Amino acid sequence: MQKLLERMARIDRMERGKLCRLGSGSHFNHQTWQDGRNNVRYIPVEQAPSIEKAIDGYVLFMKLAEQYADEVIKQTRREQKRTFPASKKKK
Repeated sequence: MQKLLERMARIDRMERGKLCRLGSGSHFNHQTWQDGRNNVRYIPVEQAPSIEKAIDGYVLFMKLAEQYADEVIKQTRREQKRTFPASKKKK
């Protein structure tokens, strides 16, 4: 679990959403969902690689967070089995 946290901490750039090239090719459309609505901002082509890398960082962070949660859940269940072993039914 510690390694997952360390990997999460090394992600230094994050951005939610997705990036789509606009028809003219001179700009990208960066869409994010925030406060119950879709927010759009226009990104110049030269900034697109940086935004794409930040989006990839967010996706990786969320994947690692889910793995971390899975590990904590497994640990919790193991501890519960030790603390509260299954009772045997009487016949």
